[in-house]
Amino acid sequence: MYAYERVLERSGLGPVAGVDEAGRGACAGPLVVAAVILGPERRGRIEGLADSKLLTAARRERLYDQITTRAMAWHALVVPCGEIDRIGLHRCNIAGMRRALAGLSVDPGYVLTDGFRVPGICSPALPVPKGDQVAACVAAASIVAKVTRDRIMTELHEGYPMYGFGVHKGYVTRAHAAALEEHGPCPEHRLSFVNVARVAAAEAGPENDASDTGEIDWEASHYEDTADQADVA
Repeated sequence: MYAYERVLERSGLGPVAGVDEAGRGACAGPLVVAAVILGPERRGRIEGLADSKLLTAARRERLYDQITTRAMAWHALVVPCGEIDRIGLHRCNIAGMRRALAGLSVDPGYVLTDGFRVPGICSPALPVPKGDQVAACVAAASIVAKVTRDRIMTELHEGYPMYGFGVHKGYVTRAHAAALEEHGPCPEHRLSFVNVARVAAAEAGPENDASDTGEIDWEASHYEDTADQADVA
């Protein structure tokens, strides 16, 4: 997990920041992007880091406490659903990664991103396939993003208990789909997602069509019952 940071640090390219997001595939709630610099290996090594989706909620919380206490720098950015609908999910993701990195109290010498290139970063950067599973700083960022977002969704559950946000965290499970059909979208649902747009159009009347809502995101068009099994544990 620390091989990327070790090589980059020894090449004089540190400190190394990892960046990742949580909530990209959810049809409700915000997108959260986090950036983390763990620091030199002797100081920044945290045992048990892994892709946040592969950890139980309790394990993520414990690692979150260690990361936010021991990391050289970290920053989490919350992108509300209204901004996702207005700008588009991928644009929000890219811009959020740039903003999360800019919010670090320490300038990174190198950046590792999870899977895809992020243009506009001032530091040299490398997209790492499955970065949250092979690079410690990216795994740490995924945990910070995931825990931050899960806490937000738990709070939203108090205001909208009929949707079950505290259980599925806004992802498209069958229970969430049923609640959406019964109650319609709430202000925390992403109207740019096809399943939400269809329900909203049906409520508005037969003259409205989901295809006229602008940018429709395909990611929520499939049920994700198995997407976040660790959340249920």
